[in-house]
Amino acid sequence: MIAFDLKCKNEHTFEGWFEDSDNFNDQRKKGLITCPICEDDSITKVPSTFAIKNPPSQQKHSEQKGAGNYKELIALGKAISSYVEKNFEDVGADFTKEALKIHYGVTENRNIRGFSSEQDEKILKEEGIKFFKFPVLHSDSETDV
Repeated sequence: MIAFDLKCKNEHTFEGWFEDSDNFNDQRKKGLITCPICEDDSITKVPSTFAIKNPPSQQKHSEQKGAGNYKELIALGKAISSYVEKNFEDVGADFTKEALKIHYGVTENRNIRGFSSEQDEKILKEEGIKFFKFPVLHSDSETDV
């Protein structure tokens, strides 16, 4: 069996499993493969992502090098989180409401932080409000580095 990444004409991507490439072509010609989202049968194969593992001698060097990068990334994440905590007003669950007020000039322009649902984020995008999401790493947290 072989797995192919597939795409319909509406740009939906999904995965399909086939005996081989010929089996995929036969099923596609017969219209047996359809998009699970829109049921379109104009299906094409798209390049798949894959990984090639380093040989053991290179793998150890990569892991040692990666450990330093991980520590640097954690430190950078903590620094960003610390900056945001000190310089952005925490509006918590009212993030969307406050962002809309700022956008429409109802309240003063200021840096805010908080959280929102996927539905709230959709509203913000539709209103043309730019925001940035990132995981919060507290500077005083006990993260293993």
